[in-house]
Amino acid sequence: MKTEYDLSKLKSRKNPYASKLKKPVTMRLSEDVVDYFKGMAAEAGVPYQSLINLYLRDCLAKNRKVQIDWPQAV
Repeated sequence: MKTEYDLSKLKSRKNPYASKLKKPVTMRLSEDVVDYFKGMAAEAGVPYQSLINLYLRDCLAKNRKVQIDWPQAV
């Protein structure tokens, strides 16, 4: 292997994996929700953030919509 390389002739190119990078976000989740995913993640042997991401990706793939039924005011 050469001890010195001339990198000045290299051309830059876009990262082919850039579209697959994850965006860091801050979310406020209920403690019981976090505990639920942490428990499932421990059983599966994966980080709980990855499990939450997989679940949300599955919702995206299946085009699931949230059903929100707010209690009626009396």
